Amino acid sequence: MAPLWNSLLLSLLLATAAADEEAQRREADRVTGLPGQPPVNFRHYAGYVKLEVEEEKALFYWFFEAQNDVARKPLVLWLNGGPGCSSIAYGAAQELGPFLVQSNGQLKLNKFSWNKAANMLFLESPVGVGFSYTNKSSDLHKLGDRITAQDSYNFLLGWFKRFPSFKLHDFYLAGESYAGHYVPQLADLIYERNKHSSKDSLINLKGFMIGNAVINDETDSKGMIDYAWSHAIISDQLYHNIVKGCGFALDSSSNNQSETANCDNHIRGFLLAYSDIDIYSIYAPLCLSPSSSPTTPRLIGVSPRIFTKHDLWHKLPSGYDPCTEDYAEKFFNREDVQKALHANVTRLSYPYTPCSGVIGQWTDSSDSVLSIIRKLLNAGLRIWVYSGDTDGRVPITSTRYSINKMGLEVEEEWRTWYHKHQVAGWVETYKGGFTLASVRGAGHQVPVFAPHQSLSLFSHFLSTKPLPPARF
Repeated sequence: MAPLWNSLLLSLLLATAAADEEAQRREADRVTGLPGQPPVNFRHYAGYVKLEVEEEKALFYWFFEAQNDVARKPLVLWLNGGPGCSSIAYGAAQELGPFLVQSNGQLKLNKFSWNKAANMLFLESPVGVGFSYTNKSSDLHKLGDRITAQDSYNFLLGWFKRFPSFKLHDFYLAGESYAGHYVPQLADLIYERNKHSSKDSLINLKGFMIGNAVINDETDSKGMIDYAWSHAIISDQLYHNIVKGCGFALDSSSNNQSETANCDNHIRGFLLAYSDIDIYSIYAPLCLSPSSSPTTPRLIGVSPRIFTKHDLWHKLPSGYDPCTEDYAEKFFNREDVQKALHANVTRLSYPYTPCSGVIGQWTDSSDSVLSIIRKLLNAGLRIWVYSGDTDGRVPITSTRYSINKMGLEVEEEWRTWYHKHQVAGWVETYKGGFTLASVRGAGHQVPVFAPHQSLSLFSHFLSTKPLPPARF
């Protein structure tokens, strides 16, 4: 019995030492004295979780406890897309985090922060995005959907060791744009790993929510063309030329898109129509600041080739708020900010940018994630998809075409939903826990344009309550 007892005692001592070490790391990650931060009564933490024993990869996070009732509120991981764009520079600092970066370098308290409803965790993934790093430059040329999901999963395992009190919380994923790939793929990996996980590595996943999400290339593309025509951005003639010459008709017998010179000319005309406005929010002004570049690339060769082969695709204006991206970039490049966030500890050889400039290529990108969504819906996860209806990049038409392709059984047909006595959008629910909702007047980054409505949408998603069906 002595050898067995000694072995158990040694295991207990090692586990206790590891827990103590993670507790020390957690306390070291606590953010105190962030420049320009207004006073708050909740804690927040920022730092790195290393993914490998040899410590060659580390992902950077920023975590905000809920503003009240921390122990009872769910935990939500937020992911932005790109691929290659930062969930901290966008999601946390411009959209739904508690601190919004201002033009003067100060932080404004966000009255509609999502940490009113949940404990919010923002992750810069994969390596090469924001402050997340790798010590092997070759890793930056091997990135894709699969590696991103695996690294994000390994991050979560490490993060829960550092924050064990959140291990039993209901856990949700949320994100927008190319996170339409990230979120379902990560959810699927968690679901599969949970089948064989020990109690220590089990993740209490309950569902996910994605907005203006890239989920199915064929319908995403067709929806873009139909949206541009229906919103008077392209002419009748150009619309019919694209549908006929490039194979975008929904009732087409073939899914193959023409590679003819005529099709190229038609797509070029489509891109030119967007060249002076923000495709991500067609009614928003552009940022005209002399120091800003309104042509920041958002995508790294993962959109349908019929668009990406044109240089103009990568130069479309994308102004958003319209200048907050510039404010965020300047803020996170400040040394005092990086010190307060325990960031850039390896002294990266490149400046911080909201969308990565060092990722060499994207090696794998699924044409569709609809099968994953259906699988996880059948597994009992709650899944909501929402769409700001002024987005031309992943418009509501694309999302509706994609959802229709799944052939789900409607539970409650398309109807109005309300917030503060006004129409906030429209919603349709399906049997099995799936919801599709639009947000009226919002662009690609819904929380930027409709902060009140987005918080209401998020809160209803977490609570399982239907969106309000009446004005009063």
